[in-house]
Amino acid sequence: MPVGYLEQLAMPLRRAGLIEGTRGAHGGYQLARPPASLTVGQVVRALEGDVAPVECLTVDYVTGTCVREPDCLSRPVWRRVKESIDQALDSLTLADLNAESQAAPRAPRDAQKPMIEPDDSLPVLAASCFVEAVN
Repeated sequence: MPVGYLEQLAMPLRRAGLIEGTRGAHGGYQLARPPASLTVGQVVRALEGDVAPVECLTVDYVTGTCVREPDCLSRPVWRRVKESIDQALDSLTLADLNAESQAAPRAPRDAQKPMIEPDDSLPVLAASCFVEAVN
């Protein structure tokens, strides 16, 4: 994963309080809290904003801007879809993702693309790997 891309991910994650940075020769980024207390939903919302399958369920939607709003029969369906997505994202922690990735079979090391090695503190790069996998 290119360093420039990781830097672009770091800014919104820092603003959301999910990571903290250290300057200097041994500097870098690390999670601001233990991986078990950070959800995938927090990471996704920090990087992508609120997840909404239709415009009328976004946080910044202005009531009345959709001409179909007064008679819309599908909005309750989409609301349930959004709630299900939010529940799924918020029920998984970064620790859960790490545990699942440790249990998954892997290709031989020499067949993989070079990537930054995670250490025991599960650095924030685990969050960026999740985002790469989603995209």
